[in-house]
Amino acid sequence: MKRSIVFFFVVITTMAGFSQQKFEPNWESIDSRLIPSWFEDAKFGIFLHWGVYSVPAWGPTDGSVYEKYSEWYWRRMEQPETEAGKKFRDFHDNVYGENVKYQEFARDFKTEMFDPDKWAEIFKDAGARYVVLVSKHHEGFPLWPSMQSWNWNSVDIGPHRDLAGDLTEAVKNEGLRMGFYYSLYEWFNPLYHEDVDRYVDQHMLPQMKDLVTRYEPDIFWPDGEWDHPSETWRSTEFLAWLYNESPVRDRVVVNDRWGRETRSRHGDFYTTEYGLVHDGEITGDVIHHPWEETRGIGGSFGYNRNENLDDYETSEFLIHYLIDKVARGGNLLLNVGPTADGRIPVIQQQRLRDIGDWLRINGEGIYGTRVWEDAPAIDEETTVFFTSKDKDLYLISTRWDGRDIAVNGVSSPSNVTMLGYEGRIDYSMSGNRLTISPPGLNPGNNPSPYAWVFKISGAL
Repeated sequence: MKRSIVFFFVVITTMAGFSQQKFEPNWESIDSRLIPSWFEDAKFGIFLHWGVYSVPAWGPTDGSVYEKYSEWYWRRMEQPETEAGKKFRDFHDNVYGENVKYQEFARDFKTEMFDPDKWAEIFKDAGARYVVLVSKHHEGFPLWPSMQSWNWNSVDIGPHRDLAGDLTEAVKNEGLRMGFYYSLYEWFNPLYHEDVDRYVDQHMLPQMKDLVTRYEPDIFWPDGEWDHPSETWRSTEFLAWLYNESPVRDRVVVNDRWGRETRSRHGDFYTTEYGLVHDGEITGDVIHHPWEETRGIGGSFGYNRNENLDDYETSEFLIHYLIDKVARGGNLLLNVGPTADGRIPVIQQQRLRDIGDWLRINGEGIYGTRVWEDAPAIDEETTVFFTSKDKDLYLISTRWDGRDIAVNGVSSPSNVTMLGYEGRIDYSMSGNRLTISPPGLNPGNNPSPYAWVFKISGAL
């Protein structure tokens, strides 16, 4: 009994010490915080781009990665001198007329078919462990009743509904963690252009604190940081408040988008976007810091009516993409772009269902795992990936050809099994080299059409 009491005291003392750590408003102090372990365990989340831009819901399907984003509709249509901007401007003038202002789309952002409980169910069935909603994009339109954006938010105009609040409740009811994307800057806010310091003090910081205290998110995901250094945004000041005083100080995680100098340098986790940090590719790299890749199922984040079947990635591609990121130590935040009336397009639902079906069988090799430091380097030709958890190693094969698979640098395992397969797996050891002989599979015993996970127990 005394031993149990001492153990309980140690746990409580440790937890209390973590929560009472005082963070100062500077990067050295902010970066000393340990990221809550739930984030690295979660591995898979859903991103949601949904706003006034979901009404025109259009972007080109060619050009660079960033030129395809339909959520940039307002900004692009005001840049007709650029190649991408001309495409947006021509579409807008031909469909709506050159005298129609972007702001007029807000009245048609009605979200009348939005069912937050159904959305949350879809995300849970997809195997996601967290959801990140774009609470306000660069257009400056919040999806909650923000007093800093009077008559330009989802309660005052358009849906006349607290979209962020309704979805937060539904997501948390499903046992998932909830987070918010928030754009630091706003393209056409006069205050931002006239006096950025007043904008930060009177608009941005109060709005961010309202979002946190009102909905208590597990993730705060800023963006639009590139115009100014973090000092101008007063980022460390906000983060010190978030980590010391906010109601989510012990569990919240934040990304690295806090100023033009902060990506891949500061934040609980680093971010990549379609495999890029700004314009630099990170394909094949193992990042030795918590990180998260984000991309759409297609080429855009916001719903793009211009995308056809060939513009959407297959379920196989997306599952392999998740495997690749997790094997390199990251999470995948996969974007869903709902329609203006509040529907998740059926093709996106289908992709999510396939991912969920795969994870229900193979999630043990994904959730809660970490990088195997002795794994072979990953490149575009890699078809055998590794993750680890405690003493166990997971071998994930994205190609099935029936040939033996060799693994170097492991101890003799206590057993080798295939997740979702009830038969025996033959294997042999020679020194520290393990050879696995895959079983014969047929439609009756094949656990997956996309990727196969071998659990190598006790090999580490």
